[in-house]
Amino acid sequence: MAGRLPGAAASSPLPRALLLLAALALFTISFLSLRSLRPAVGPSLTATDESRRVLQLQPSSSVYHSPEAFAAGYAEMERSFKVYIYPDGDSKTFYQTPRKLTGKYASEGYFFQNIRESRFRTDDPEKAHLFFVPISPHKMRGKGTSYENMTVIAKDYVEGLITKYPYWNRTLGADHFFVTCHDVGVRAFEGLPFMVKNSIRVVCSPSYNADFIPHKDIALPQVLQPFALPQGGNDVENRTTLGFWAGHRNSKIRVILARIWENDTELAISNNRISRAIGELVYQKQFYRTKFCICPGGSQVNSARISDSIHYGCVPVILSDYYDLPFNDALDWRKFAVILRERDVYQLKSILKSISQEEFVSLHKSLVQVQKHFVWHSPPVPYDAFHMVMYELWLRHNVIKY
Repeated sequence: MAGRLPGAAASSPLPRALLLLAALALFTISFLSLRSLRPAVGPSLTATDESRRVLQLQPSSSVYHSPEAFAAGYAEMERSFKVYIYPDGDSKTFYQTPRKLTGKYASEGYFFQNIRESRFRTDDPEKAHLFFVPISPHKMRGKGTSYENMTVIAKDYVEGLITKYPYWNRTLGADHFFVTCHDVGVRAFEGLPFMVKNSIRVVCSPSYNADFIPHKDIALPQVLQPFALPQGGNDVENRTTLGFWAGHRNSKIRVILARIWENDTELAISNNRISRAIGELVYQKQFYRTKFCICPGGSQVNSARISDSIHYGCVPVILSDYYDLPFNDALDWRKFAVILRERDVYQLKSILKSISQEEFVSLHKSLVQVQKHFVWHSPPVPYDAFHMVMYELWLRHNVIKY
């Protein structure tokens, strides 16, 4: 029977026209299936001319995971994204007002100020995509409020909003967010487990082992502003020191880093911050002379040293097991940073020396491209830290469909 299979079609009772029609239908289905594999581009995802212009300046090995997707999403965010800020609370106490715009927790203050200055704010909650709960734990900290009282204040405030407004209950808080750049800010909401679970937390301590949920929460960069010295970059010939770190030994990884490498002749490792008695801005000036700046986690996984390294043009070496890096949804950190596990500290020198000069120059050039994303302005400017946080919020709002 198998030997007769080729001739079976000739003796088939099906008309020739019907066979041709079946073949045509099969071809059409196959063609449409292949077309469905191509990404659809809708009119709402068209990038603005400015977005295209900026992103076309990037080399083929872009610092973005997808330059086209980032340009399109950013343009759509600027066009339509709206955030409602709850007006309740005394603006002179812990609500609506940042403590200050300087220091290592400046990111929290800048966001509070920027959101009020930006086009994203709406006074109509019915037009809002997200709702901002504007309570500032940093300001509480500055006023000497105890941890226990912070928890009470935050709990009373949020529960008051839930009672007064209908918006929380529509999504159980999934379209609400709060911002804090201090570990006490995370602790201030311990009395609100439903908020920690459901709402978007924009925090400067995004350690995976500290209740941070990467696909929901957002890593806020800790930026020490104002910077003491101008931006570095395009200066690889001046960078003769292999690696640099100076800081307090307030974590296990820092203790190990200092113990192993503090006497090395090629790595400038110090187990204490450089004293001003040695000279003016010696610590900051060292960034200009170094290829790779070591960024180990301290008492919290985050560190202002990362944004310092980026600002001064020193390729950051992220030495941490649990850290969701800022703007990771858009930026490909491996194009401008070295990402290591904590156990790699024992081979730190050999790892850095294995990076060729060509590879270092590529990392450095990419680093210069992302500097604009790690600085705050008032009022905010396109592609700065504020707009990158808003972009991350925009991505999350697309997941919330109720």
